[in-house]
Amino acid sequence: MAATQVLVTGYGGFLGAAICRQLLARGMAVRGLARGDYPELRGLGVQTLRGDVANPSDCAAACRGCDVVVHTAAKAGVWGRWEDYYQTNTAATQVLLGTAIEQGVHAFVYTSSPSVTFDGRHQSGADETEPYPQRWLCHYPQTKALAEQAVTAAAEQGKVMACSLRPHLIWGQGDPHLFPRVIQRAISGRLMRVGSGQNLIDVVHVDNAARAHLLAMDRLLDNDQRLNGQRLFITDGQPVACWEWISHILTTAGLPVPKRSISFRTAYRLGAIFEGVFRALRRTSEPPMTRFVAAQLALDHYFNIDQARTLLGYQPSIDRSAEFSRCADWLHSLAMRPV
Repeated sequence: MAATQVLVTGYGGFLGAAICRQLLARGMAVRGLARGDYPELRGLGVQTLRGDVANPSDCAAACRGCDVVVHTAAKAGVWGRWEDYYQTNTAATQVLLGTAIEQGVHAFVYTSSPSVTFDGRHQSGADETEPYPQRWLCHYPQTKALAEQAVTAAAEQGKVMACSLRPHLIWGQGDPHLFPRVIQRAISGRLMRVGSGQNLIDVVHVDNAARAHLLAMDRLLDNDQRLNGQRLFITDGQPVACWEWISHILTTAGLPVPKRSISFRTAYRLGAIFEGVFRALRRTSEPPMTRFVAAQLALDHYFNIDQARTLLGYQPSIDRSAEFSRCADWLHSLAMRPV
């Protein structure tokens, strides 16, 4: 079937906006649901709705008449209350999924994260057989995993055609998370190499990630049972050494690369101590180091995307060097902002 109306939750976010732009470029009718207002996207043709994904009536209004839901809304981060992460990432997804099914939505594409499989050990070329961990280093991946399991169960029970995509470290011009975080930590003197820096990591350009979501939508609308219920890693297909990647961001922004380093073991222990102290003091701000951040900075986390290539026809198509050049002025502007 051909989709006539697509709902994108979190449509004002970095990935959500890119998905909207690609859908609009196809000439599709796009509806966006978010708590904020994004007039620029409304000006491009998105039908914008203000509401909460955790609210059943807001979800019903947003899903009504839609063929597809692309669910990108989430609470990201490595620190905070369990309840906040659970309500936004797990409970809200369950509400939206149930409402979409009630409203007769045909296809549901869920934006998950590769961190749902991360347990603090190397992931070197991991594929979709990677199990969920027995332990979790922070609330974000655990609550995303619970939501992912709800989506998979609904698909396997025949309630809706659905799949989960796991884009890893989304980047590109306008990125509000990864690049600004690296730059601000460097400027404030809080950035250092953890471990050797030679650990390999995967990243994915926002346009590649968005295109994967559209490909998944197309296959689900075609009732492709091979994709139904799947959970796929999405990357640029070119792992890079972690410290090389961070250094490239900083040099493109015109900043010096920090020379300080710390061992993974020391960083991990400090992370555990900081977490304990911040938890005891009920501090809401993120600690200077956490176990999850230490592990992500020091260990391999790159993935095999053969399943995405096979089931979606996904092929990464971004020239990384050219895109960095295009980002140069914007990165320079980030470096000029006060800490």
